[in-house]
Amino acid sequence: MKATLPVVVAVAASLGAAIAPLHAQSLRPALDFATADAIRDHCLAAADRAGYTVAVAVFDAGGDLVSFGKDRTSPAAGAVAQWKGRSAAIYGYSTAQTATWNIPAAPMISTAQGGVPIFTTDGQDLGGVGVSGAPSEFDEACGTAAVQAAGLRVTRP
Repeated sequence: MKATLPVVVAVAASLGAAIAPLHAQSLRPALDFATADAIRDHCLAAADRAGYTVAVAVFDAGGDLVSFGKDRTSPAAGAVAQWKGRSAAIYGYSTAQTATWNIPAAPMISTAQGGVPIFTTDGQDLGGVGVSGAPSEFDEACGTAAVQAAGLRVTRP
């Protein structure tokens, strides 16, 4: 029993040394679930008031789905909303802009209007939102208004 104590102390010391450098890393803002859900819900409600049924997909800066909802719309609209939102999150530009780049085969790029990036008020990227099911202009306007209602931006300052 006494022989294992020095081993435990040595292992604990080595773990402490391995973890110590992590404290020097800086934290960057991240899109939380509550904000992503608020963006989704705001857009779904705005579409309903306008008489549209849409799908809304909200992604974090790494292109991972954080929140998704669709209001009586087709599975295809849901897939397109995800395509648009992931593109906006990954590239940091609206899908209306990426459509003009003339590189439709780029990985995860959307060429259909309706995806907008999400930035903090000081311009740090948080992700993107994609909307599909209504006319493309409405999809983009809905996503933009939902991001702004959350106190965030769709363009870098």
